[in-house]
Amino acid sequence: MNLKEVNEVFRRAIIKAYFEPELLRMDYHRSSVKHPNIQEDGLTVEDVLHLYFDVSTGNDYPDGDEWFSIEYLLPYNVKLPDGLKGPDYFTTLSISEGKHYWRHRELVRFKYGKSKKLTESLEFIDKKYKELSKAVHSSPVINQLK
Repeated sequence: MNLKEVNEVFRRAIIKAYFEPELLRMDYHRSSVKHPNIQEDGLTVEDVLHLYFDVSTGNDYPDGDEWFSIEYLLPYNVKLPDGLKGPDYFTTLSISEGKHYWRHRELVRFKYGKSKKLTESLEFIDKKYKELSKAVHSSPVINQLK
C-alpha cells in the first residue's frame, strides 16, 4: 500500500468506528441524498442539511492520518441570499449543466501527533452543522426547500 491508500483506509476506519456512531447517538440519521462526488453515505438531522466525510482529499500528505475534510451539503438547486454565500457559509458545487448544489467544507484535525482530539472534533462537527442549519432556517430560502 502506498501512503495515499493507507491514509484513506485509516480515515475511513476512524470515521466508521468513532465519528459516525457518535453522530448517530446524537440524533443524526443516515441521509437518503447521494453526494455527487463522495461515495459514502451522509448523515443528517432534519433532511435539509446533510454532512459527508471526505476521505480522499489530502490522502497524499504525510500527516493525512491526522485529519479529514467534512462537507455540509444543501442538495438544492436554489438561489441563496448573499448572506449565506462565501467561505463562512456556502459555495456552489456544480452537479450538471446549469445546475448546482450548495456546500460548505471544513478541515477536521482529529489528531495532533500522538494526541487525539476526537471529542473536540466531534463537537466541532456538530456545532458547525447546527450553525449552518440555523442560518438556512433563519433565511427566506427555507421556504423554497420544503
